[in-house]
Amino acid sequence: MSTLYIRHPARSQGEGALCRFALVGDNGAIGQQGEGVLRNLGDVVAASRRVVLVLAASDVTLLSVQAPPLAGARLRAALPALVEEHILGDPLDCVLVAGPVQPDGRRPVAVVQQAWLEPLVRALLALGARQIAAIPEQLCLPLHPGSVSAAVGNGELILRQSQYDGLGLALDGSPVVALQTARALSGDAPLVLYVDREQLGEYNALVAEAGPGITLESDDWAHWIAGAKGSTGPVLDLVPGLGTAGVAQRDWRRWRWPIRLALAAVAINLIGLNIEWLGLKREADAVRLQMSQTFRSVYPNQPAIDPVAQMRQNIDRAKAGSGQVAGNEFNWMAAAFGEATRTLGVPPAIASIDYRERTLTVRVKPESTNPGMADQLRASLSSRNLSLESPDATTWLIRSTGAKP
Repeated sequence: MSTLYIRHPARSQGEGALCRFALVGDNGAIGQQGEGVLRNLGDVVAASRRVVLVLAASDVTLLSVQAPPLAGARLRAALPALVEEHILGDPLDCVLVAGPVQPDGRRPVAVVQQAWLEPLVRALLALGARQIAAIPEQLCLPLHPGSVSAAVGNGELILRQSQYDGLGLALDGSPVVALQTARALSGDAPLVLYVDREQLGEYNALVAEAGPGITLESDDWAHWIAGAKGSTGPVLDLVPGLGTAGVAQRDWRRWRWPIRLALAAVAINLIGLNIEWLGLKREADAVRLQMSQTFRSVYPNQPAIDPVAQMRQNIDRAKAGSGQVAGNEFNWMAAAFGEATRTLGVPPAIASIDYRERTLTVRVKPESTNPGMADQLRASLSSRNLSLESPDATTWLIRSTGAKP
């Protein structure tokens, strides 16, 4: 996606005035440029990720005011009182945006009529803009320390004296008048004047007559784009001063049917899951009832609390009563362990044997074991349906694997 830069003409030129625009890719290359009425730029606006509106310098007033050390909402609340004596009209009818604190403790403040800026931003949002910034045109001129930058074109004279100091004048006069006005406003400082490429020859002749101290440069998109990106310091973006009016609002009506279909799909899936769960629950209840009936038929005098566990216990008791030994009893596991140790080259010296919770815990003396002994013993016990775990070199945990001994 790309960024669209629009140089909006001065408000005094009317709604039908042409806007200059440039569509810049992520690599900084200009993919498309031209001019047109703002309402006719829908295609390039919709094709860009971000729109930067470069406001005519004559429509934005830059002030420098002494401000208390405030930030955020408190600073925004204090700005109308701080700029009231510097502007004509009611500051509550203006968009006010403050810049960073300067070394002398003052803050730059950009002022623009809200009734003019808000419709521009809303028009761009209506054309499909996703993100919008509005930058004063005078702060996009290249900054030359010790010199004054100026630009002539589109019926306007733009000057920039410092990082946050600049102005714009509506100027319909000839190049002679424009040059004289720029020279007068720049004072004794050197003047760097940007003019359209087609007028360079005419202005060169005028500069030669005016004397030294004036440098002519070709006016192109490169320095406007660099200034809008904040190449000379943080930019003053006026759109946040509009609040929610400068944010794209979602049109939920276009999502009405997709949301309805998504909710319907969720409802159908929930119904299907509930039906499946009810079916599985009925099957589980039937299996549980059948196990209880089978247990009662075999053991009519015992209550059926947990038929599976009770059946297993009764079978173990019956085996023990007939002389059979279960694979997880101490006698079987100890005998199988003794047989398995005979397969070792040197049997280990047993320190202790403990049987608890169907686990035979064997502790051996450290000097009688070696790293490979546990692996040999594990293979031998596996053939006897026993498993061996070794939490450390001298402890073996032996359990039944559950297979029939």
